[in-house]
Amino acid sequence: MKKNLLFVAGAVILFASCNNDDYTPIESSLDLQLNDLLDEASNGEGKSFFTLPESDDFTNIPQDPLNPLTPEKVALGKLLMHETATGGNPQIAEMKNTYSCASCHQAAAGFAASLRQGVGECGTGFGIKGEGRIINPNVPLENVDLQPIKSPTVLNVAYQDIMLWNGQFGGTGTNAGTEAGWTNIPENNLGLEGVEVQAIKGQGVHRLLVNEEFVNTYGYKAMFDAAFSDSPVAERYTTHNAALAIAAYERTLLANQSPWQEWLNGDLQALNNTEKRGAIVFFSKGKCYECHTGPALNDKNFYAFGMGDFDDSDKAVVLDDAGFINVKKGRGGFTKNAADDYKFKTPTLYNVIDNGFYGHGGTFTSVKDVIKYKNDGVPESAEVPAGQLAPQFGTTNLTASEIDDLTAFIENGLRDPNLTRYVPENLPSNFCFPNNDAESRTDLGCD
Repeated sequence: MKKNLLFVAGAVILFASCNNDDYTPIESSLDLQLNDLLDEASNGEGKSFFTLPESDDFTNIPQDPLNPLTPEKVALGKLLMHETATGGNPQIAEMKNTYSCASCHQAAAGFAASLRQGVGECGTGFGIKGEGRIINPNVPLENVDLQPIKSPTVLNVAYQDIMLWNGQFGGTGTNAGTEAGWTNIPENNLGLEGVEVQAIKGQGVHRLLVNEEFVNTYGYKAMFDAAFSDSPVAERYTTHNAALAIAAYERTLLANQSPWQEWLNGDLQALNNTEKRGAIVFFSKGKCYECHTGPALNDKNFYAFGMGDFDDSDKAVVLDDAGFINVKKGRGGFTKNAADDYKFKTPTLYNVIDNGFYGHGGTFTSVKDVIKYKNDGVPESAEVPAGQLAPQFGTTNLTASEIDDLTAFIENGLRDPNLTRYVPENLPSNFCFPNNDAESRTDLGCD
């Protein structure tokens, strides 16, 4: 009996010690190998080089010096981003107040669109996560706000100083020396970074409207007063300040609850062995880290991988055939520098599994297919000269098992499962969001 009691007591002590808060899991050989690769990829900085800050850690979130982050500004931007009452400048009157920024940037789709081609004004329906939105068949096609290229995510945009696939928005940093391409982007001359410029420019392009009448009608006055108390009252309730608030909010959209981030922060069980092997491929033989680096796993450079464009079919619509030439040329279409032709900005890889479409033309529908495409090195587009193609294209020689492991890491390890924390519960207008057309209200359960 005494021996049994001693055994039970010992087991209790052992169990308690294993559940002690100070317990440190033992690193496996995969963990150790991955640590070494991260040290090498970061020039010795290690895990911290790839770690995202908390979303309220304003000190460590990259921000525009001309638009410092404040809780009041972020709170206002969170609402304006989703507010369908901002859809106040439509080309067709009955479409007023039926769309928002979030029409093409939904949390459920990783803050991108769940469509190959995003639809703002004159779209109808939503589906489950935006995949059910279509062009309203009862309106002229020329009135539809259609994106000419796949809608990029606004997740992790704090780590970009320029925006869009060609990087045309932003008047500092990476865009220094590209002033000749700013002719149609006067906002670049304000000295703001790309996140802020996109928020300014986007309101005009996508037929949004925030002014004093909007602020007073929909109950936003107190929030503007709190967020922009230093702005003269006569200049406070404007599209410009709305853009600064939206940009501030967007900078806090960080995928910092993904398993990869949990692993970087010390939870060695956050990734399974398949995902760890995939991360090892990512930071070694796969060469992914050569473009996808830093906390957001994206650099600020542009690369040609020969991916296809919109094909002007029943799967995508090109409204401006002449302008589409510049769209297809990517960075070169903006800079007019032939060396930049067919090169597109490195996207973040977080939550890409939620998008469903990949590449600037949305020509891929699975992460694995993109990996295989880059591994095989056979370009989709015949227009891209071989000399423009990125050196990583077709030179990785990954095995089938390495491709499977890498796919698992990108799809699961880099997916933050809780992006709904960034979405408001309701809006001051009490309108449905992110869309407010009749079909969307039904899909979203607003009726």
